[in-house]
Amino acid sequence: MPLGLGRRKKAPPLVENEEAEPVREGLNVTGMESADGLTGGGSIVQGSGLPPPPASLRPRLIFHTQLAHGSPTGRIEGFSNVRELYTKIGEAFAITPSEILFCTLNTHKVDMDKLLGGQIGLEDFIFAHVKGQKKEVEVFKGEDALGLTITDNGAGYAFIKRIREGSVIDRIQVISVGDMIESINGKILIGCRHYEVAKMLKELPKGRNFLLKLVEPMKAFDMISQRGGGGRGAVLLGTGRGTLRLRSKGPATVEELPTAFEEKAIEKVDDLLESYMGIRDSELAATMVELGKDKRNPDEFAEALDETLGDFAFPDEFVFDVWGAIGDAKVGRL
Repeated sequence: MPLGLGRRKKAPPLVENEEAEPVREGLNVTGMESADGLTGGGSIVQGSGLPPPPASLRPRLIFHTQLAHGSPTGRIEGFSNVRELYTKIGEAFAITPSEILFCTLNTHKVDMDKLLGGQIGLEDFIFAHVKGQKKEVEVFKGEDALGLTITDNGAGYAFIKRIREGSVIDRIQVISVGDMIESINGKILIGCRHYEVAKMLKELPKGRNFLLKLVEPMKAFDMISQRGGGGRGAVLLGTGRGTLRLRSKGPATVEELPTAFEEKAIEKVDDLLESYMGIRDSELAATMVELGKDKRNPDEFAEALDETLGDFAFPDEFVFDVWGAIGDAKVGRL
């Protein structure tokens, strides 16, 4: 049966909520320390058919965190998804969770290669980037493509992950990687996913101006007085190989990191997401690889995508390319 025939989209849920999100249900986090101060690099994988252990027997995992622009070191624990993570960081530093734009691992810099996404190593250090200066920019769309790659933080904010060199946006110095896109032509985008924002930017008419309202991450000099509470010099940044997978339901479990095949496949699928949709999302790519690695043909893969990620309405050409990328990774062609 040719790809796409017989595919049937699921009916949309009557009520949309966080648990209906196909991409952000789980988060893999590295950079944790147990309550007794011992770091862990092993793996604890709970069998899918076994009930979770009693709370009193579960390992108590603690993260170290700082605000990226400068702060004392905080300790956080007891979260199962991104929103809860932001809540815990907010409690540690007496800020509201909505102030947090995104987090990076093992660096206070706005480094999109270190963006907290689907995995946090058991020894990684979390840096939270909070809202800084607001910016309002009028942009002339002189080309079909603006040169932006959009991602989101899993908690309602879409922001700029990459700017292509020589593109329309690259020529506007005030727009930077890490800027949160608050609105386009007055339409508020808080709560929108990255692919929705990318689609809106793509559909803007060529040859016209449009208005962007942005919020950049706070820079160190914005709150220099807070640096006195704790320096980064004493922080030991880790490279833990375990992964804590956070879930929207049930306790978090410590698992192994993806295999070499999965890592290569995820990287390639992430590239395809950027090429087709103008977004990068390692969690979405990992979900697609997980759905496809055991399928026998592209039609089974397409049906699995519709079942789990039907809201994305991926075109058949994209699905076929993803299937090919997974197959190439399996046989070592990537």
